[in-house]
Amino acid sequence: MSEAAPDSRKVARAIDALRRGWPVACGDAGGAIRILAIETADDAGLAEFDGDSPADILIGAGRAETLKLANQLEAATPGAPVRVRREAWHDLAAAIAIADPAFDLRAPLKGPFRALGVTHPEASAAALKLARLANLLPALFVADAEGDHTVSPADIDAYDDPDDLAIAARARLPVAATDRAEIVAFRHRADAAEHVALLIGAPNGKPPLVRLHSECLTGDVLASLKCDCGPQLSGAMAAMADEGWGILLYLRQEGRGIGLVNKLRAYALQDQGFDTVDANTRLGFAVDERDFGIAARMLELLGQERIRLLTNNPDKVAGLEAAGITVIERVAHMHGENVHNERYLATKRDRTGHQL
Repeated sequence: MSEAAPDSRKVARAIDALRRGWPVACGDAGGAIRILAIETADDAGLAEFDGDSPADILIGAGRAETLKLANQLEAATPGAPVRVRREAWHDLAAAIAIADPAFDLRAPLKGPFRALGVTHPEASAAALKLARLANLLPALFVADAEGDHTVSPADIDAYDDPDDLAIAARARLPVAATDRAEIVAFRHRADAAEHVALLIGAPNGKPPLVRLHSECLTGDVLASLKCDCGPQLSGAMAAMADEGWGILLYLRQEGRGIGLVNKLRAYALQDQGFDTVDANTRLGFAVDERDFGIAARMLELLGQERIRLLTNNPDKVAGLEAAGITVIERVAHMHGENVHNERYLATKRDRTGHQL
């Protein structure tokens, strides 16, 4: 009997449940677990989830290292999920302090903690990925589960497939940089995210000047000085208008893919002295969680597979080329330096290879 095809609807329902503080079952024929997101749980929901005995806590390897668990055999595998025994004093407030590194200085963590063997490694890794897809901290209450009403690791792996992106609408949109512009909206079938392309000028037989710009509420809308996003956005549109032909891709991947709330947590960690790279990893995320395959799919749907890329980030070039887009030229893009983002820009240069 063949396995069922991945079902993105199960993942969408599971993401919605985790965000609302509801439990979810995750696993497959090899074993399943029940999970509840720590940051959205409440006392009543946790009591119901616990039942007769306290559920354990599931965290990522990075957070386990911060909690001094990596020297225990059960938590020593790099990159693997770590299951922490829930002690009697681990109420919801204590679990939140375990989950969120932004509280480490304000509420020093109690210990020692005891790592347990992870009974279902594949389901546990998928559960942490599910939390990240929900833009939640990858920290969960966890208990073993039985039954078929689960979201599987295969469902989760297939959920953010770029091929599920399609054009939803388009219209003329004069902007400050030029009145010759068209906006194209894209919608992802599974996660319902809506990405946008702004076509500036008109095709002229040459590869367009393209900018991949990740959504930044603080920089693009509130004119934050902590980053260079706002000036980069306006500078890109001006450069494309001068060229006469360009495409701005505005990607709904706030905070390099970790979401607005987690980006603000990263800001809080930066205020404690961590740089932007260490802040992301301490929260349990990769340095960059963005999916450049989405951008490649947008360009493919627009019929543009050879481009000039406006970026200082070589990872964008590599990500697009891995997804089938030919980048014939990388065009440097420097805007918005100020005294508040000097360390941020230096970190991008020194730790993530930005060519500044």
